[in-house]
Amino acid sequence: MKFLFALLLISLLITPAFAQANTQILPTEKGTLEIRLSYDEVIPGELTTLRTDFINPQTQEIQVHIDWRFSVSKDGEIILGPTDLLHTSEGTLKNLKYEFQEDGLYTIEFGVEGILFQPIPPETVSFDIAVGEAYAQSTTPPPTKDNGGGCLIATATFGSELAPQVQQLRELRDNKILQTESGISFMSTFNEFYYSFSPVIADFERENPIFKEGVKITLIPMLTSLSLLNHVEIDSEQEMLGYGISLILLNIGMYAGIPAFGILKLYQYRKN
Repeated sequence: MKFLFALLLISLLITPAFAQANTQILPTEKGTLEIRLSYDEVIPGELTTLRTDFINPQTQEIQVHIDWRFSVSKDGEIILGPTDLLHTSEGTLKNLKYEFQEDGLYTIEFGVEGILFQPIPPETVSFDIAVGEAYAQSTTPPPTKDNGGGCLIATATFGSELAPQVQQLRELRDNKILQTESGISFMSTFNEFYYSFSPVIADFERENPIFKEGVKITLIPMLTSLSLLNHVEIDSEQEMLGYGISLILLNIGMYAGIPAFGILKLYQYRKN
């Protein structure tokens, strides 16, 4: 089921090369911000890039101008930091690196606050990272924002969380997909993938109106096909699977089949 839904996603968007393998999304202690920590497989003795995004939970957009510090601990003992208070105007840390020296369970703690544009009181959030197969197998998988995430790309494309298209996606997720176990499983897998790249695309849309219009044109056929689910009753895992496969085939036809057919016809016309 996860593989089939992944095919649908790939047919709509090209997977960026920078998508990272692991993503955790957690709120700060009072919920003022959400922190998304993304990283590839951790190899002891090598630097690991800890991409960190500071997210406004109300808009699900990157929160700019954040003061931050972080520390690393292992087995309850601090081995790095807390660092001095630093500042990111972008709201994203793209080059934060740390070398995990050996296998074990590490805790990365971020302290955040803000004084520019939107005051943010000092708050903290902690992430557990299991290094080594033995620790990974004995540790609960890292928490992810599996069901309640915002539609970052759609919000940037259509201008608001309240746009009808964004509302449509949210209602489809809550009222259809999350009503089955296979749907819940899909959303968990989908969010790990989606939130690894969607902030970058959403930011680029806000900076480049032409790119934004291109994304809008690309999304419209998908939204039209997904709206079909609002007119059917899904009461079982089999029905969810059946409709999911049908939508996958429909989107493959729209995004790959029709263009390929048009190119073939154009080639035959020019050849004749």
